[in-house]
Amino acid sequence: MSEKNGSADSPPEVEVLRDEIRQTRAELGETVQALAAKADVKARAKESVEQTKQRVRQSAVEATEKLRGQATQATGKLRGQATQATGKLRGQATNAVHTAVASAEDASQRARKNPVPWASVAAAGVAIVVVLLVIRGRRR
Repeated sequence: MSEKNGSADSPPEVEVLRDEIRQTRAELGETVQALAAKADVKARAKESVEQTKQRVRQSAVEATEKLRGQATQATGKLRGQATQATGKLRGQATNAVHTAVASAEDASQRARKNPVPWASVAAAGVAIVVVLLVIRGRRR
């Protein structure tokens, strides 16, 4: 026998070769699985659909959060404007009431100082009532 075939060094080389074969088989198995995964169009399509669903859901969540923030800002701004408008209207209403009260007090004082116009207004009212009664009496 030759030195390599019959010597004691032969078994370790066989073990090394067997280890290399095992590793090559494992790598080959992984490569076959990767190729099978790429060849499985249906599974890849499902995976793509799931990824798209995830992206759409995430986009929807982000858009919802953005809109909520904008709505909150708009609400705050509108509340501020409503408060300002209410304050202005209250001020204008208060001024209008004060002006009306002052005008009424002024008219009251003028009427007290000069009672003649009230007498003429009362006389005109009586004259109108008399005219209406006369016209009504003629129609019958």
